[in-house]
Amino acid sequence: MWSRQQRGDGLVVARQLHLSGYAVRVWLLPATNYTSDFTVNRQRLPAEVACAELNLEKLPTLPAKATVVDALFGTGLSRPLEGAAAAVVTYLNKSGAVVFAIDLPSGLFANAPQPADSAVVQAHHTVGFELPKLAYLLPHNARFVGEWQVLPISLNQEFIHNTPVDNYFVDAKLLAGRLPKRPKFAHKGTFGHALLLAGSYGKIGAAVLAARACLHGGVGLLTVRTPVVGYSILQTTVPEAMVLTDPAIDFITELPDLKPYAAVGIGPGLGQEAATKEVLKQLLQQATQASVPLIVDADALNLLGTHRELLDELPTNALLTPHPKEFERLTEPARDDYHRLELLRAFCQRYRCYCVLKGAYTALGTPEGPVYFNSTGNPGMGTGGSGDGLTGLLLALCADQRLSPLDAALLGVFAHGRAGDLAAQQTGEAGLIASDIVRFIGPALHELVAQ
Repeated sequence: MWSRQQRGDGLVVARQLHLSGYAVRVWLLPATNYTSDFTVNRQRLPAEVACAELNLEKLPTLPAKATVVDALFGTGLSRPLEGAAAAVVTYLNKSGAVVFAIDLPSGLFANAPQPADSAVVQAHHTVGFELPKLAYLLPHNARFVGEWQVLPISLNQEFIHNTPVDNYFVDAKLLAGRLPKRPKFAHKGTFGHALLLAGSYGKIGAAVLAARACLHGGVGLLTVRTPVVGYSILQTTVPEAMVLTDPAIDFITELPDLKPYAAVGIGPGLGQEAATKEVLKQLLQQATQASVPLIVDADALNLLGTHRELLDELPTNALLTPHPKEFERLTEPARDDYHRLELLRAFCQRYRCYCVLKGAYTALGTPEGPVYFNSTGNPGMGTGGSGDGLTGLLLALCADQRLSPLDAALLGVFAHGRAGDLAAQQTGEAGLIASDIVRFIGPALHELVAQ
């Protein structure tokens, strides 16, 4: 146990481990003053627990595969560690010990970018309290935080619920009741008619995956607009969908009438031909006029990034689904993970849209400002076609007029990640492919309805 005189929680953990039968030693980082919390818990520490200050000239030799609990510093840091504290952290990182951090690895900032080369404990496991810290959810911090979990410590739940925040962590509890059960006398018209514009020569598979995901997502009717080259493939592989072929053979050149449709999705395998760009421009304008929910993905996002003037044509509440590189083309390169979140908030507020920034803990930006971080999914989902499936699922949920744009986005991202988790239980992460994720969309949505 490595602790500091400014904190008492490390001493509490040491006492509890001792009472549970573990052999515990406590080393304290030298300090000139003591908090009341530290003093009280130092007095409560059983005499049998060895407790001493660290000698910076001769730091303790740790046994092979020792387990160390890091309780040196917490969430209040405003500057990088230096001096003795930095030396101890560097030594611990080189020790080969298995490190558990309390609340935050010592030296890690909770809500700000980490300065380059600053001393931070590289924990294998981090145990937080009540709610996850933002730092847990960002890619740069993964090597410091390791695996993490959050434990309840009986904080006032009413206070937590009523505290204004601009970041949310999405789990099944937050989504409870948002996906309504299907009425007894529902029919295919109840759940909307969706239009998917997808596919080009060599990329019809993306249209197939998105179409299948849309159908598994519960849409009532689906029409796929695709070039002639995709007709036989889609009719054979997705017989439940209607196929509306474009006059062109290899890519989409014309926009069909939007009147029959409750929602429109565009992008999977679309290609970036000049004629297809004009279709996207017409779609943005007509979707605005008709107030039709719109999902924009893949090549449609790349066209927006190349022709940024089209961003001003986005209809209110449009839903964009970029991965980080696609998002960068829409905005600018991010300096760090926190800057990327600033860009996400600014982008969604400027264009009055929703934006699904894909990755581990996928972040959903909203027109109102809050960002929602998703709790489901696994590294096996980093595979070609996974995003096409997400687009199809979001299209199905947006076509369901019973759902708000926010609920459709939250449910779609969560269910997509959960489908990936269910699939990985059978395939493993390395063997997971996009079709596996699509296959488990139904069970994932069923779990949400049952909440």
